[in-house]
Amino acid sequence: MTDFTPAEAQEIEATDGYVAADLCGVTLHVKPAGQWRPSYLRALREGDYEGWAVGVMNAEDAARFVELDATFDEINEFTQSAMNSSGEAPGKSGGRSRSSRTTRKR
Repeated sequence: MTDFTPAEAQEIEATDGYVAADLCGVTLHVKPAGQWRPSYLRALREGDYEGWAVGVMNAEDAARFVELDATFDEINEFTQSAMNSSGEAPGKSGGRSRSSRTTRKR
């Protein structure tokens, strides 16, 4: 996970926990990737960009996302930027990994 500067942390707090990313020159706000539900990620993977936008953006930004009618390349760049801005990758847990060593039963 990325450490944010105090200014970045303030900006995230000021936008109600959303991170900013640009799509076609327009700044949209997206929930940090760690807050995405599996269904949002599944929608993104299946190309349901409108369903994904409704899940990860506020209503105004989701409507703007749809209106922009971006290309696949632009959407891919936008979603990657949004994930990188939050410092997390969706589906990755910050929890401890299980040890690769097994314990012996006694």
